Amino acid sequence: MFSKILIANRGEIACRIIHTARRMGIRTVAVYSDADIDARHVGLADEAIHIGAAAASESYLSKERIIAAAQRSDAEAIHPGYGFLSENADFAEAVEVAGLVFIGPSPASIRAMGLKDAAKALMERAGVPVVPGYHGDKQDAAFLAERATEIGYPVLIKARAGGGGKGMRRVDRTEDFTAALEAARREAKSAFGDDAVLIEKYLTQPRHIEIQVFGDSQGNVVHLFERDCSLQRRHQKVIEEAPAPGMTEEMRNAMGEAAVRAARAIDYRGAGTVEFIADVSDGLSPERFFFMEMNTRLQVEHPVTEAIAGVDLVEWQLRIAGGGPLPKTQAELAIDGWAFEARLYAEDPSRGFLPATGTLSHLRFPESDARVDTGVRQGDSITPHYDPLIAKLVVHAPTRQAALAKLTRALQHTQVAGTTSNVDFLIRLSLQPDFVAGHPDTGLIDREAEALTAASAPDDVALAVAAIFEVEGMARSLARDPWQSLGAWQLWGEVNRPVTLRHIGGHANCRVITKGQDLFSVHFDDRAVAVRIIGRSDGACRVEIDGRQLSADVFRTPHDMTLFLDGRTDHFHRPDPLDGAEEEVAGSDRLIAPMPGLIKIVRVREGDMVAKGEALIIMEAMKMELTLTATRDGVVESLHVGEGDQTSESAVLLMLRPEDAQ
Repeated sequence: MFSKILIANRGEIACRIIHTARRMGIRTVAVYSDADIDARHVGLADEAIHIGAAAASESYLSKERIIAAAQRSDAEAIHPGYGFLSENADFAEAVEVAGLVFIGPSPASIRAMGLKDAAKALMERAGVPVVPGYHGDKQDAAFLAERATEIGYPVLIKARAGGGGKGMRRVDRTEDFTAALEAARREAKSAFGDDAVLIEKYLTQPRHIEIQVFGDSQGNVVHLFERDCSLQRRHQKVIEEAPAPGMTEEMRNAMGEAAVRAARAIDYRGAGTVEFIADVSDGLSPERFFFMEMNTRLQVEHPVTEAIAGVDLVEWQLRIAGGGPLPKTQAELAIDGWAFEARLYAEDPSRGFLPATGTLSHLRFPESDARVDTGVRQGDSITPHYDPLIAKLVVHAPTRQAALAKLTRALQHTQVAGTTSNVDFLIRLSLQPDFVAGHPDTGLIDREAEALTAASAPDDVALAVAAIFEVEGMARSLARDPWQSLGAWQLWGEVNRPVTLRHIGGHANCRVITKGQDLFSVHFDDRAVAVRIIGRSDGACRVEIDGRQLSADVFRTPHDMTLFLDGRTDHFHRPDPLDGAEEEVAGSDRLIAPMPGLIKIVRVREGDMVAKGEALIIMEAMKMELTLTATRDGVVESLHVGEGDQTSESAVLLMLRPEDAQ
């Protein structure tokens, strides 16, 4: 077994690997970029080596710098994690040439599965069913359009290299094919350096079910059952579970055997995942599942398999890379209970899951009943340089119903302030009736998008509690001496204070009346809410409203307040009273950059007339293409950026004016 390994990654997966290595008595070496000098994975490792600038291309994607760091630290092996260089055959080969061990499959195995078109041809020869489509080398746009017509719409355009939903577009009509192809190629080229695509039939009722496989150097291969990863947005997984709901032993055996055949066909060693798409238009059937791709690395969602199989997959990776045999045979593996994983991201579901940046000024996870895999701490920043994953919440219970209830509870006890997150979306998704009933499919989130992602204004209870916290915050901030710091009090009558709360749905005016010690009445235009505060501790308290007690936490910054109440999060803006500017600027006249990024395409010129919803600018941020559209009809009055420009968050990209304005 190794005495020291280098982890060629960052964030959550680097921390995950460190925990197992530490338990096994293996020393760890972290690598870090300029942006990660104080990152959590750096502090957890036994030692750390700087490898370059914040841009991944100058640090985490630099084969030479990572190998040099391993040699400098006397590490014996390199664990690539997932993402970055984890599926780069040239890197795996360079590691071996340098006399180090690559903790993963052989370069030949990675190459065999690295390009989706070649992988599908290989799987067909191995007797593994594949999705109908075009997987050839010819990439002429007109030719691909013809193939799409032959396959029959809807079709899926997929980058042949890479994964993670990048370079992927669903197309429902012939007239949309060319634009979708161009967008998929641009994104694939940017993410993987390869703009070649393949075309596949898009199944209208698909489920994404994958099989975890493991092979050793002695030629043994096992599968560790399935994971259902059907809940996706932008072709990226959101909540995963194991086992798959509705799975029969017959189909589990068929899929498991197909996955093992796939692994044997390329002499696979280490952890891998064979991803299948299942047509569930008539239920799960052993005759209707098809190979999509094989990920030659550990998956983000591997913890759910660990939970039901009772194993540590990172430990298996380390033992097998060290030349050891598989720790268990197929007969020794069994499913125990049910597990879910939810991916907590810095993103805005109400704006098409737009990635978000910012400082995690407040971050709290459930204290029990959930495994939390994270690479960040309170006070850390989510930057535009890397994936905006905050954490993975993993739960395990004897039954699906119990595990799902546990997941909902864990999400309701997760608190994030300082950046937009998808926690409320995840809570709604965990309660969505079709999902609760065990009927997930890859189109569920799109079908239920409005109910799952719509930003909702706080209710009267939240407004009342927020108003009380706001009044108490103002009292403390105005304190000038010990007597004033005791809070609001007056000799005659009740303390009566007006409060304006600005939130995502607009604003609410109310009046907070202090009835007694920790007893308040909050009045709106035609209604009132009585609130009693029961016990306080560092911003947290219990509140009683109409005979019902709820837990409340508040986090304040100079200009914002975040309220966590009964499993829901509400954000309130606290404008500077000395700032005379209007809160609501004519935002519809300006096209604003939602985050730092690169301007890829500008589709308009000054003087052009545009319609509401028309695509104006395409930018790239966090390795994704974002299409920015007109918020109303108008004329482009001024254009502030050009193609190839870098832009900062909130920068004005162009200005519109009404068509009849001069």
